[in-house]
Amino acid sequence: MINELNAFNIATVNTPDEVAAHTTISAAGKASILIEALPYIQKFAGKTMVIKYGGNAMISEELKNKVMQDIALMKCIGIKPVIVHGGGPDITSFLEKVGKTSQFVNGLRVTDAETVTIAEMVLGGKINAEIVSRLNTLGIPAIGLSGKDANLLMAHKKLAEVHEAGGQINHVDIGFVGEVTKVNTEIINDLLDKGYVPVISPIGAGKGETTYNINADYVAAEVAGALQAEKLLMLTNTKGIYTSLDDPKSFLSSIFKADAVAMIEDGTIQGGMIPKVEAVLHALECGTKRVTIIDGREPHALLLELFTNKGIGTEII
Repeated sequence: MINELNAFNIATVNTPDEVAAHTTISAAGKASILIEALPYIQKFAGKTMVIKYGGNAMISEELKNKVMQDIALMKCIGIKPVIVHGGGPDITSFLEKVGKTSQFVNGLRVTDAETVTIAEMVLGGKINAEIVSRLNTLGIPAIGLSGKDANLLMAHKKLAEVHEAGGQINHVDIGFVGEVTKVNTEIINDLLDKGYVPVISPIGAGKGETTYNINADYVAAEVAGALQAEKLLMLTNTKGIYTSLDDPKSFLSSIFKADAVAMIEDGTIQGGMIPKVEAVLHALECGTKRVTIIDGREPHALLLELFTNKGIGTEII
């Protein structure tokens, strides 16, 4: 534990600007921050938390470092983090390099056979490996997993739902896009018990040798539900849920499940936020105790949500 904390302390103050900021906080100020965090540290120690890592927090080098530092600190104080990562922008970029245009239906990528192969390569070979490397550098032992490893994520084809006027719902085949049918929690729990941080790539195993690209929000929800996690933290590119997209003052710090469903149906929640909110609702139904959508563009968003009295995201009740 001491070695992990030392590694974290060294890694978190590693640029001149960070050193300056670190030294300008008074001793009393530092103490008050720790005191505010104390009840949450006591509450969450030993608990499993699933982090859906995505959005701009995966693009900006500065934010990448801060997210990994947050996870390192969580691990050092006794929380058991499980990371499920996305990688949409990287997949889109690689597809463009090979001349393929990305298409989406309700926030889900239309995925042909070539696209699912590219997605698996980018998610596992690039993004997953980078996350594991960053955590290991901070002194936190992490192990990367594809959903296909030992059938960690079993899946079948998912049809996209398109809501039409009048309440009609059409189902659209979008290719090798899957939804999770089973999570092999034994693998995850074994790693957690041995002190590792599992880092899961959202690729699923179907019948035979079929591979499915699965929306990382849905994977995070399924994993959190299967583990009966204390919390699911969804990092995204927005502060949370708004009643009006054009009005920053309409931000909701909490919302009831029924109201979230109604906001999807009336179009208030749209595009890429639809799978996020649907995933959140599903996680709660499956036994996750708390779920919060938070802004991954906010430095140290995980710590601000977990260890401050106000928090920063939208909690679904």
